[in-house]
Amino acid sequence: MDIYLPIAEISQNIFFLLSIGFIAGILSGMFGVGGGFLTTPILILGGVPPAVAVGSEANHIVGSSLTGFLNYFRRKSVDIIMGVVLLIGGVIGSASGVYLFKFLSLQGKIEEVIAFAYIMFLGGIGIYMLLESLRSRQKKQAGSLMKLHVHGWIHGLPFRIKFRRSKLYISIIPPLVISYVIGVLASIMGVGGGFILVPAMIYLLGMSTQVVIGTSLMQILFVSITSTVMHAYVNQTVDVVLSSFLLFGGVFGVQMGSLIVQKISGEVLRMLLGIIIVCLGLFLLSE
Repeated sequence: MDIYLPIAEISQNIFFLLSIGFIAGILSGMFGVGGGFLTTPILILGGVPPAVAVGSEANHIVGSSLTGFLNYFRRKSVDIIMGVVLLIGGVIGSASGVYLFKFLSLQGKIEEVIAFAYIMFLGGIGIYMLLESLRSRQKKQAGSLMKLHVHGWIHGLPFRIKFRRSKLYISIIPPLVISYVIGVLASIMGVGGGFILVPAMIYLLGMSTQVVIGTSLMQILFVSITSTVMHAYVNQTVDVVLSSFLLFGGVFGVQMGSLIVQKISGEVLRMLLGIIIVCLGLFLLSE
């Protein structure tokens, strides 16, 4: 059963769209990522114009992230203070990214930029997460301790505050810079940015995996709202019909993902996310 997508100007199978949304929802609930790093390239490969895929996926991420965020908030697995700091940088970055997206579109370079960004970030981050999780698991099995992060110059920067839920006392500068960059990428790539934010929060800021997921979803939620509104206003690339089917599948998927994550350790979570990211990067590279 096909349905016509008015902004994309193509027809797509309804069950195909629901399935994509459902899978993205599971990833959102399990890993604290919006799922856009998976659904956006699949939509593009399925024939949806890149600009429409990016704008519409941002709208879908809003729904799945909201559901996941509320689940983790009820379990008190969200660092609200860290989330607010990340949100400030992310919203500014998202607004900047939308205008950069428009500039690249006018230059006719947006498709090449999207493809290059996906391959570069998916490959690099996925391989790093996979190798680190394997080393961490081996250390744990051997009975030795392994820190996820090393205190360096980043942790000695000024404007330090205490993030009680994350048990950190660090500068707000790294979270602001990280979230700004991710906000820009979110608008250009049609992702929530969680597949970059989650590793950065774990390895650079030193947050625990369980708190990271809920906090990441909080930032993704509001950054995606900003990105969606601005894409609709500035670029007119948000297909409401497409987003609605993705969102419907995602709401159910995120519930399943948040249940699965309670049964899996942090090392296994990072390993699984790394494997998924590497496989997707290789697939895009082959295409």
